[in-house]
Amino acid sequence: MTPSKATPLLEARELSKRYMVGKTFMPGSGRAVHAVDKVSLSVWAGETVGLVGESGSGKSTLGRCLTRLYDISGGQLLYEGEDISEATARELLPIRRKMQMIFQDPSASLNPRRRVRDMLAEPLAVHKIRPRNEIGDRLAELMGLVGLPVEYLDRYPHEFSGGQRQRIGIARALAMEPQLIVADEPVSALDVSVQAQVVNLFADLRERLNLTYVFIAHDLGVVRQVSTRVVVMYLGTIVEMGETESLFAAPAHPYTRALLSAIPRLSASGERIVLEGDLPSPLDPPKGCVFSTRCPLATDLCRNERPKLTAGANGRSVACHTPLAS
Repeated sequence: MTPSKATPLLEARELSKRYMVGKTFMPGSGRAVHAVDKVSLSVWAGETVGLVGESGSGKSTLGRCLTRLYDISGGQLLYEGEDISEATARELLPIRRKMQMIFQDPSASLNPRRRVRDMLAEPLAVHKIRPRNEIGDRLAELMGLVGLPVEYLDRYPHEFSGGQRQRIGIARALAMEPQLIVADEPVSALDVSVQAQVVNLFADLRERLNLTYVFIAHDLGVVRQVSTRVVVMYLGTIVEMGETESLFAAPAHPYTRALLSAIPRLSASGERIVLEGDLPSPLDPPKGCVFSTRCPLATDLCRNERPKLTAGANGRSVACHTPLAS
C-alpha cells in the first residue's frame, strides 16, 4: 500500500497492553494489569511527538508497543496505513528497518564484548543496506553524523563516557536508515551538560535526515525543546495532547497543569501544584476518570464516568469533564 499525504506514518487505534499477574494453573486465576489502555495516537511524518507522564504512566510500554517490541493485547497498530498489529517476526522485518528504538541506558543496550565497528557493520550486512565494499565509508559517515571521530570505531563501549555511548546507540539506530525513531528517556541517565548536547544532536539529525521522533521523557524542559506536539499520559491512558507551545501556555487538564507547575523557574513566581496521594494501581484503576483520586477538581461525575479524549480548539484533545482551557 502506498501511503497518501493524509495517512499518518504511525497510528495506534485503541491500542492496549495487558499483563497477567498471579496466574496459576487454576482456570480463571490471575488479574490483568492495564499498562496501556485503549490509546489512540497518530504520528505524522516529520514531527516530534513528546510522550510525558509520571513513572508508571505507561509511556515506555507504549513506546515498545509502537515499535512492536512488545506484542499488543488489543486494538490496532498501523505503519504507513498497513496493519501490523498481528504481524509475525518475519513479516515485521521490512518494517523494523523503518522503525528503530533508542533506549535510556546505552551501557545496557551495547554489547561490551564487541567493538563499535562490529556493532554498526552488522545491520548493514545482514539487511543488505550497503554493498560490502561500501560499509567502511558508511561507518565513517555514521560516526560523523553523531559527532564522534572515526578512529573510535575500533574501541569498546567501556572506553566511552555515557554521552559518547548514547551517540553510538544513536548511530546504530541510524545505520538502518529509519523513518521513525522512538527514543525512550534517551538523556535521563546523562549529566545535565551532556543532555543539552545530545538533545541538540537529535534536533540536528531530524533536520538533516528528515526523521520522525516519538520522544519519551519525564523532563518537561527537554520535551518542550525537542517536541512539536506533546502527549500527556496517566495510568496507561492519554489525558491531553496538543501542539507544544499551546499546551505549555494553557494546559487544559488538571494533571497537565500539575506537571507543568513542577518545572523549575528562575523566579519564585508561579503556583506549585502538589498532587496528593500516589498513582493508583493499574490492577485496580478508578471507575471513572483515571485522575479522579488525585484531582482537586473531581466531582461525582468524574468519579463515576470516564471522560473521552475529545478534540477541541487549536488541535488540542483533552480527556476531562471540566477542562481548564481549550
